[in-house]
Amino acid sequence: MSRAWFKLDEIQKHYKIFKKNMIVVDLGAAPGSWSKYAKNKIGKNGVVIAYDIKKINPIKGIKYFKENILKNDFIDKITNYIGYNKVDIIMSDLSPNISGISSIDIPKSINLFKSVIKICKNILKFKGICIIKIFQGNNFKYYIKYISLIFKKIKIFKPVSSRIKSKEIYIIAFHFLKFLK
Repeated sequence: MSRAWFKLDEIQKHYKIFKKNMIVVDLGAAPGSWSKYAKNKIGKNGVVIAYDIKKINPIKGIKYFKENILKNDFIDKITNYIGYNKVDIIMSDLSPNISGISSIDIPKSINLFKSVIKICKNILKFKGICIIKIFQGNNFKYYIKYISLIFKKIKIFKPVSSRIKSKEIYIIAFHFLKFLK
């Protein structure tokens, strides 16, 4: 099992996020460990829809799309697929290609964060949950404040399974409230 699987398992054990029959969207799903984990927790009647720019080998019970979430037409594509349904959880373990230079990597991480929030505003149901990876940097408090405007409760989580020197942390945002333009 991948390190990513263990991170999501820690989040689940801590916050009990996944429930049977949920609809879950996995952004940055390759190689598929988060999607598999979620599918196991939400059961056969739950739905996992996975997106990544990389190819993922087929996983039973998971609908996969090879898409770039940063493209302008991504929101249209995902809403066309899910129709009028809103999703219970959006989870993102997205990471930019890491250079090892914080001044390059953190802004790329923030750009992915903003894209995930934009997707939440379009497809996450009222009271939905978002799990999102972000790299901590100078403007971290600003992004926490921003996400606090659209979610009722925010938790910051650094899994034990994360590398000690890594700046990655997870924001678990509960109870989606409203859309902000």
